[in-house]
Amino acid sequence: MKLKNIFIYGVGMMALTACNDFLEVDAPSKVTDDYVFANTEEANRLLNGVYQATCNGNIYGNAYLTTFNFNSDVEFATSSAEIQSASHNEWKLFDGEADGSNVKSTWDAAYEVIERANNFVNGAEQSDLYKQGNKDLEQMIGEAKCIRAMNYLDLVILFGDVPFTFTRTYEQESLIMPMGQRDEILTALINDLKAAAPKMKFAKEMTEGVERCSKEYAWALIARIAMFRAGYSLRPGSTTQEVGTMERTSDYADYYQIARTYCDSVMNESEHALNANYFDVFTKQCNYQVVSDDDVIFEIPFVQNVNGNIGYIQGPKCELSSASDTDHAWGESKGSVGLNAFYRFTFDKQDVRRNVAGYWSYSFDGTPVLLNSYTNYCMKWSKLWDQAHTLGNTSAGNTGINFPYMRYADVLLMFAEAENELNGPTDAAKNALKQVRERAFRNASNKSEMVDMYVANLTSKADFFQAIVDERAWEFGGENIRWKDLVRWNLYNQVVYKTFWKYYGMGCDRDDSYDMEGNFNDYPAQIYYKARKRSEWNEIVMNDATGKYAAGNYPEIESMPNTDAQIGVLEFYHYESDTLSINNLWENWGVHVKEMATVPITGSDAWTEAVLFNWLDDNTGIAKAQCRCSLRGYIYINEGGTIMTPGIPEYTSDDVLKTLPPVRYILPIPRDVISRSLGQYKNYYGY
Repeated sequence: MKLKNIFIYGVGMMALTACNDFLEVDAPSKVTDDYVFANTEEANRLLNGVYQATCNGNIYGNAYLTTFNFNSDVEFATSSAEIQSASHNEWKLFDGEADGSNVKSTWDAAYEVIERANNFVNGAEQSDLYKQGNKDLEQMIGEAKCIRAMNYLDLVILFGDVPFTFTRTYEQESLIMPMGQRDEILTALINDLKAAAPKMKFAKEMTEGVERCSKEYAWALIARIAMFRAGYSLRPGSTTQEVGTMERTSDYADYYQIARTYCDSVMNESEHALNANYFDVFTKQCNYQVVSDDDVIFEIPFVQNVNGNIGYIQGPKCELSSASDTDHAWGESKGSVGLNAFYRFTFDKQDVRRNVAGYWSYSFDGTPVLLNSYTNYCMKWSKLWDQAHTLGNTSAGNTGINFPYMRYADVLLMFAEAENELNGPTDAAKNALKQVRERAFRNASNKSEMVDMYVANLTSKADFFQAIVDERAWEFGGENIRWKDLVRWNLYNQVVYKTFWKYYGMGCDRDDSYDMEGNFNDYPAQIYYKARKRSEWNEIVMNDATGKYAAGNYPEIESMPNTDAQIGVLEFYHYESDTLSINNLWENWGVHVKEMATVPITGSDAWTEAVLFNWLDDNTGIAKAQCRCSLRGYIYINEGGTIMTPGIPEYTSDDVLKTLPPVRYILPIPRDVISRSLGQYKNYYGY
């Protein structure tokens, strides 16, 4: 990335992180505030250390997109274990404990960023350079405050009430940071950014663009914090053993107004737009291109071979050979960010965002392998989308692909939601929603129906809110946003409950008695496919330029550079009600070949058939373990078909949704932290 000269302050003579330039610096005892803030060059080196800490794999570099990307109707991870793991780290399943090691490492990493940001801000605001009104230093202070705010926000979302201070450790009266109350913390962050933003620059005015925090990012971050301040969260019960209750404060409308105001500022005063096609936003990141005037408002700046697992944890899995390399140019990919198996089928068939859910992995020699499992791959980012295959065929993680922490699409949808909450579905709210949907259906034949007519028909506040709930699911798949939205809307328990019965019912051979939303029959029964290694596929297409494999028969190749068809896969779905013909299936889900009247399933030109959702355990007669245990901390059914989680009702009708207990998504404060607090911190929520 463009960020250079990363300087780590107070940890010795080291040079790490998002840079190519290794620095020799004075010993920490010689690096004083007066030295660092004597000029903006030295100050910038210290600020880069704040950015570097943000790239830690225990937070934004990996863990926030894997370990703490909780299960929902969008993101999903499975478990086949009937009992809690000995590691106590099954947070996606809501089944972890305070001694889980991942919580402690994430807690420490987040507070290291905060301490570095506090150190920068405190030192800078006491400097002569600041008192002289240096504009560059004011910008840097705003950047540090943005990084501090985003780290505090994500801690509050995950942990609720957390230790809070804007003062660096060695200037505090006590080494034990005072415990903060979440509403007060979020309000303090909003006010802090309100003061900083006017002194900051727009991304277009900075060399690094959206790899640095800008004025519009500060505004957008204020809006995001305000939306969570306005929303629900899990509050402690009267005893430490109670899971707690979902509540929001009585002044929530004030914060919707703040969110609306600052989203409006981004929309009217910045140059961001949704000009690029949807997948181009992410494939450009995979090709190490920084675009500062389109969708991305701030992207976390990782560096190749140093940090960041974007495109390694997402995308299709790609295995290494026994020689620890691949026969193709991209290297290993884990593909560990899973999407709900039903997520793909919630989209309209012409919504380009549908293709974020992928079914294909690749062996070391590039042969496509069908993932006929309980989840799909997240296809937004992948090392395979890098046209220059920069990292090489022996590479693994530390891809250096940036992550878009804030996008303009989010600003538009936050504005639409806040405007609807305050004033109903006004034209302003509808226009913001339409911009997001227009990009999704930009080249679709049903664009008028799915954009103009769709939005025009949202005439009530309730209908428009439901449209926002749906749109945010479609827009942000794989970005670790969905469960957080569901929490602030107080819908998480309902969605988790519905998701469980969908998996369980489909696993029980499509048992309609568990079909809460009435869509089991909307899911295809089989998938038919052809798969070839990339080299073979290229030869087939080259030798058949005018036949059934002609490029013109695969329109998605032109608009989606990461479609599976480009790497050697043709696929389509077969519904039980459909005649097995190409022309019929083209109108449904994902058919690429138009010219064949029927699908050959025998002979030399046969397509391979696989049964989808084959999740029935023949030994027990009920759904396989992955359908019963993947939400184990909230709802779990044993091999005998009995619900084993206290307080969770059997599904009988939609009335049970009103009686559901909250999801214990809040993480425990690490036990070591509680011990060191000398009794000032304690865990609630039944930990």
